[in-house]
Amino acid sequence: MDMIKPAPGRAIAMALRVLRFPLTLLVIEAVAVVLAAAGVSTLLRKAGVGRDGPAHLLGAMVVGLVVIGLWKALRRWLEGAADAEFTAAGALRELGGGLALGFLLFSAMACVVMLLGGMRIEGVRGAGQIWALLAMAVTSGVFEEALFRGVLFRHVEAMLGSWAALAFTSALFGAAHLGNPGASLFAAFAIAVEAGILLGAAYMLTRRLWLAVGIHAAWNFTQGWVFSIPVSGGAAPLGLLITRREGPDWLTGGDFGLEASVVAVLAATLAGLALLRMAIRRGELRAPMWAASRRA
Repeated sequence: MDMIKPAPGRAIAMALRVLRFPLTLLVIEAVAVVLAAAGVSTLLRKAGVGRDGPAHLLGAMVVGLVVIGLWKALRRWLEGAADAEFTAAGALRELGGGLALGFLLFSAMACVVMLLGGMRIEGVRGAGQIWALLAMAVTSGVFEEALFRGVLFRHVEAMLGSWAALAFTSALFGAAHLGNPGASLFAAFAIAVEAGILLGAAYMLTRRLWLAVGIHAAWNFTQGWVFSIPVSGGAAPLGLLITRREGPDWLTGGDFGLEASVVAVLAATLAGLALLRMAIRRGELRAPMWAASRRA
């Protein structure tokens, strides 16, 4: 007896359902974003783009634009939907607000640590490594937010709901920093709690990535350039201010940087919870797919 073959239209529809299932999209888009950013960065290095100077910042902007362009292509041609995360609408307002929030939040934490005797300012250096640190801020802001919040958070949320997405991406974001110099289990925990909640809530609040990109970029730039503090375990950068760490590691974050400070955990987590509360009040808390389908 011949097997009944599905009609071509049904087969195509089934293939699209599998292709556009959140888990499938998560894997494809995560790989695509990582490979694109790594590939462009490699090409720029081979082209002789230096590690400092305006050319370094220009290279970082190219990486960011490629990631955003790829994002729009994936949303259009793979998901069959319009880009909702990197839209022009709200971009300047949300990016500017994120930059301001990231700068003010980190500056406030640094001032608290100084008042508690954990750090002091010894002088003003000047421009220092401003180009390299601007480049780092651009690439970390755009690439990491596209990957962690745009791809991972969004698709896990579509399957398991907002709470699971927030927990999963926060834990993964913290774990991703374990290989950094000076990292510890507490440093990874600190990143997961303070940055995972803050950046995840920023995405939930707006359902765009600009606010999270701004917070992430400004946080890193303020930490590295303004206060010359190691960024997630990197070497101490040459920034605007000449600072000296004097207090215990629980206060200063040790060699990992102020992100591993108890002060940072408390301040950034409180800010993240405030954004999360605003998102929930806006009705942006989403249920798992099985609960959503029952209500439908």
